[in-house]
Amino acid sequence: MKTFLKKRLFHIFCTKKRQETGKMGINTAFCVVVLSFFFRIFAVEFFAYGIMTIIKNTEFGGERPLFGIHDTRLENVTITEGESGIKCCQNVDADHCRFIGKYPWWHVDGSLITNCYFEVGSRSAIWYSNDMVMRDSIIDGPKFFREMNNLTLENVQINDADETFWRVNGLKIRNVKLHEGTYPFMFSQNIDVDGLESDSKYVFQYCKDVVVRHAKITTKDSFWECENVTVYDSEVNGEYVGWHSKNLKFVRCHFTGEQPFCYVEQLVLEDCTFGADCDRMFEDSDVQATIRGAVTNIKNPRTGRIEADAVGSVTIDEYIKQPADCEIVIRK
Repeated sequence: MKTFLKKRLFHIFCTKKRQETGKMGINTAFCVVVLSFFFRIFAVEFFAYGIMTIIKNTEFGGERPLFGIHDTRLENVTITEGESGIKCCQNVDADHCRFIGKYPWWHVDGSLITNCYFEVGSRSAIWYSNDMVMRDSIIDGPKFFREMNNLTLENVQINDADETFWRVNGLKIRNVKLHEGTYPFMFSQNIDVDGLESDSKYVFQYCKDVVVRHAKITTKDSFWECENVTVYDSEVNGEYVGWHSKNLKFVRCHFTGEQPFCYVEQLVLEDCTFGADCDRMFEDSDVQATIRGAVTNIKNPRTGRIEADAVGSVTIDEYIKQPADCEIVIRK
């Protein structure tokens, strides 16, 4: 459509002007002015940017206003009230854009989102989209990022992280903040985190193949029923961390909250510390732990070795699971 309009306008205005003046230079300049004026009438500028078309300084509303666009860059565009503003698209960039309506970014493959804002009403905004990078953006809507492959977030703040990052395969997070909400990261795998601050509840449940660095997590029931998780230099505050998981490793981490690491297979802790409220630790778990400082209470570890500077108490009762041979060592 854009190409047709340009050709038609060129024919109407430029050919006539060339006949009147007989001068190509004047004709060309005249055409440029006319074409630029025409597109600015509608507050939209379309022009070639490499292989991309740019749409800027405008807004779209209603249902599916940008359905099926491809190789397109949006600059200072607002998606207003309505549904599915950008859907079934390929190779779309958005910079300094604002999203207000529901479901604005579904089934989009290959996208870059920078300096954008998603309002509260933009709930369930980004689903079924692959190969996405988002940077320097703020999200106030819930239920973002579902059923996706290859998603990267850098310097992003999510203020309602309810049911966010569900079933994402290939998630890379750098300096991200999650606030409120429940169950972020549910059923996701191949997760690489460096810099995460979260007070959302029930983070990292049913996840596989996770590496976390430099995180501060305040939550409940984190890392439940997970497999192949390694966490470095992080803080986890909240009860029941790691229950029913397999192959967990924490290095130089600090924990608070009751009953950490129960019912775990292949748990490794290296140079970790625990708050005084961490009681009934390691019940029914297979554990190899080197702990710095004291722990309050250890209860019925199934097997392995636990080393600490001090242990307040150890509970071993008739309910301990076999082989019931865990070695508990207090450093001198």
